[in-house]
Amino acid sequence: MAFVRKRGNSYYLVHNIRRDGRIQQLHLARLGPSPRIDDTVIRVVTTKHPFIRVDWNNVKKKVSRDFIEPIQNDSDYLRGLIRDVRNFHLNIASLHMPGLEVIRDRELQSQLITELKLLRGTLDVKLSPSRKGHQLNRGIN
Repeated sequence: MAFVRKRGNSYYLVHNIRRDGRIQQLHLARLGPSPRIDDTVIRVVTTKHPFIRVDWNNVKKKVSRDFIEPIQNDSDYLRGLIRDVRNFHLNIASLHMPGLEVIRDRELQSQLITELKLLRGTLDVKLSPSRKGHQLNRGIN
């Protein structure tokens, strides 16, 4: 059975196996400072460890319940998220879109544009309650 555990500031997807009568932990994936299970993690784990069966739906539910929800109430996590958003904003602001047209790798250019559109959609969804005067604007006055 695969599960997530925290070591230091990073989360890992691990699986217990029995070798020579002893239980050992097999590290399936390093999830980083935020324990997200996405399609990339699933693909890497199933490719790297094809004989280990993982109930991905169960793991995702447990990660959300045990790690993601409590983290969102952690001020250190939120400060780190603010720092990451600020850095990402500066990186995007310094990106010159007309300059992208001269990139020879059209697939890479297309991927970047697709990801930026997806980001815009995600931000629209996350910020839509604040436009209507709900959650985020309550503490600003």
